[in-house]
Amino acid sequence: MLYAATIFSSAFLLFLVQPIVSKHILPWFGGSASVWATCLVFFQSLLLLGYAYSDRITRLLKPTMQVALHGLLLAASLFALPVIAGPEWKPAGSEDPGPYILMLLAMTVGLPYLALSATGPLIQSWAAQAGEGPKVYRLFSLSNLASLLALLAYPFLVEPWLPLRAQSSAWSMVYAGFSLLCLASGISLLRRIRPRASDTVPVAHEEVSAPPGAGMVALWVGLSALGSWLLLATTNHITQNVAAIPFLWILPLTLYLLTFVLCFESDRWYRRNVFLIPAFLVLAVCSFGLWEARLGFNIKVAIPLYCAGLFVICMFLHGEMAKLRPGTSHLTQFYLALSFGGALGGMLVGLAAPKILPAFYELGLGFVLIALLMAFVLRQRRILLASGLLLALVCAINLWMQVRVDSYSARLMERNFYGRLLVRDEGGSKDGPRVRKLLHGAILHGEQYLSGSNRNKPTTYYGPSSGIGRLLASADPAVSRHIGVIGLGTGTLAAYAEAGDQFRFYDIDPAVVSVAQREFSYLRDSKAAIRLVVGDARLSLDKEPPNRFDVLVVDAFSGDSIPVHLLTREALAIYRRHINDNGVIAFHISNRFLSLAPVVEALATSTGMHAVLVSDHRPEPPLTGSDWVLVSESRSILLRPALAATAIAQPPTGLRPWTDDSSNLFRVLK
Repeated sequence: MLYAATIFSSAFLLFLVQPIVSKHILPWFGGSASVWATCLVFFQSLLLLGYAYSDRITRLLKPTMQVALHGLLLAASLFALPVIAGPEWKPAGSEDPGPYILMLLAMTVGLPYLALSATGPLIQSWAAQAGEGPKVYRLFSLSNLASLLALLAYPFLVEPWLPLRAQSSAWSMVYAGFSLLCLASGISLLRRIRPRASDTVPVAHEEVSAPPGAGMVALWVGLSALGSWLLLATTNHITQNVAAIPFLWILPLTLYLLTFVLCFESDRWYRRNVFLIPAFLVLAVCSFGLWEARLGFNIKVAIPLYCAGLFVICMFLHGEMAKLRPGTSHLTQFYLALSFGGALGGMLVGLAAPKILPAFYELGLGFVLIALLMAFVLRQRRILLASGLLLALVCAINLWMQVRVDSYSARLMERNFYGRLLVRDEGGSKDGPRVRKLLHGAILHGEQYLSGSNRNKPTTYYGPSSGIGRLLASADPAVSRHIGVIGLGTGTLAAYAEAGDQFRFYDIDPAVVSVAQREFSYLRDSKAAIRLVVGDARLSLDKEPPNRFDVLVVDAFSGDSIPVHLLTREALAIYRRHINDNGVIAFHISNRFLSLAPVVEALATSTGMHAVLVSDHRPEPPLTGSDWVLVSESRSILLRPALAATAIAQPPTGLRPWTDDSSNLFRVLK
């Protein structure tokens, strides 16, 4: 029970610290979903280092030295508490986000996370040495169960009730208790093993087997790497290509962890003959869906399909992995291989793929590799070997079709740290004027007619009947305007400019700036003086002297991973410094899944400002329905008849203004 409690608490803390630390630094890097992916790569890599540490000390050191060394690591890690980074770590804005995030995390949460990472295999090794036998592998199932509970607890039980610094303090106190548990486990080991003059590891209590060969270790790594690859690639596909639904990333990660829990709890949950045919089928169907939009991109079909596929395939991968586990004398080497595979898969998808692949092709490539690995695992039976190779060929053809379809329909595809950009032309000839669209994942970021009377007119959410359209139209046309815009998109709002106006656009993604300039003409044809600022808007505005904007547009909330740091009281204070006395901050809050109007109103009310809602749900084609919240110190500005503004609906009970320290998307889900 002592070993189980130690492992459970270590795994729970291991998973709980990830969202705490990641959420804390999220505002510093523009709120991008790639921040989470980079953090995940860091945590997987440090998990690998922890497993390597456990493997080395159990192989090379006597039990007393193992306990002493790990006690020193735990003591040193206590000096790193609390684990959230101080303000001195805030980036200047010119750094490459990926490497800087990795360095920041290493210097702040590195030691405590290393100690937690090492605990699972180390305690299992101690339990085996103390005479627990092969049942210690069930502790791995317990650790994954604890990880799953932490994953579900954070968004629903921790985040809604505790501000970020309180979360960090509470985590740090529990971590101190865990350290005592871990030390008690070491003392228990030393008491239970029989003292020997040489004080060597008492292998008589361990399940001894022949050392695994290089081929077996490679197979362990491959099974683990492709499971991790499939998790991240599936998450990318359903959150970026299928639906921008908040918290959707929790579903694939839950299923992934559940397969570990089942496969290592006992051998009764995984039967090869039960999962083999379903695994073959979902591989074929899911790879086909990557280019057949009605199957792979339809929200009602794709999410159940790819989540079911992830579960079935991971049951195969992790079930085969569990079947190949060695005797407990090689337990730490087994876990080291699993950790290395997990980190390798995470790095290839999280870091390498955005730099190498122009679109989300890693899922299709993963299907090919999984089919080849299945063929290798099943090579003892020729018919299964041939079936696996045939399946790999089918997946490869589907991947080729995906690339071909994308190349045919896309004018431009680019991908970087911030996601995938797709420029596509639609319509033309009998279908009417040709329209060029910019998509970021599954989210439309603007479009422009390439000919006809609508060529330089505002489209989508920015038409004359939208909140921003009415606001700009209600201003005195004889007075030049100074307008700031957070979120460039295609630069559509530049179409409202008159001679003498100044427009200052902010965008964190340099690729968006490049595409808007090359592929769309709103910026080139605008009558205004245009200034483009690349970098996180909040960080940029914080460094600039007051701009005295007449209107500051905040347009960054259409997706699932909204930049919460742009919707906090600290952010509003920065915006307020940059508008003039009668200036208006216009928040574009159109979102299918989040009700953000009450959030903005709570912010405005808490700072003595006024807020109104301008909805445009039935615009004239080809415009898109939109919701805008206008915030100003001047109530009379917001009550102009031309705006046709309304009061904001009553916010959810207990909704407090968001701050950098406390926010909760779950409370505002529609």
